[in-house]
Amino acid sequence: MMSKRIRQYIGILAAVMAYYVIHEGAHLIAALSMGVFKTINFMGMGIQIDVYNTQMTDWQMGIFCLVGAISTLVFGYALVLASPIICQANSKVFRVIMYYMTIILLLLDPVYLSVLYGFFGGGDMNGIALLIPEWMARGFFGLLLILNGLLFWKVVLPQYTQSFKER
Repeated sequence: MMSKRIRQYIGILAAVMAYYVIHEGAHLIAALSMGVFKTINFMGMGIQIDVYNTQMTDWQMGIFCLVGAISTLVFGYALVLASPIICQANSKVFRVIMYYMTIILLLLDPVYLSVLYGFFGGGDMNGIALLIPEWMARGFFGLLLILNGLLFWKVVLPQYTQSFKER
């Protein structure tokens, strides 16, 4: 029988990998569809899609930078909607993975784009700010962080808590 701690580590690792596949995968699809894909950079614990930015309009760069956050949020909301079904699964490992995926997909980009981006060179915010003023984007993602946090706390967490008590 697998310990709770091992399941948590597996869940967090799988959730982080899923985040990168979804977020950076959206960037990759956007770059390929715009014909500006350059390379995939492997950096420390993460990856980054590099593009020929001089061949892009401000609008294209903004869209390229925004699609990562949009994709993670869409998948996060899909997991919220699916949580009643997920919580019926017999596999604790599966439920733990989905639990951590839901947290990361709902909260990571809003945290980064409202608070943390300034400490890491801007990242996607640099492009998003080409579409709308940075303060507006930051405020939107801050509000989204609060709303998604409440959604997780009030809807998702009780379902998973009950699920882990029952099985």
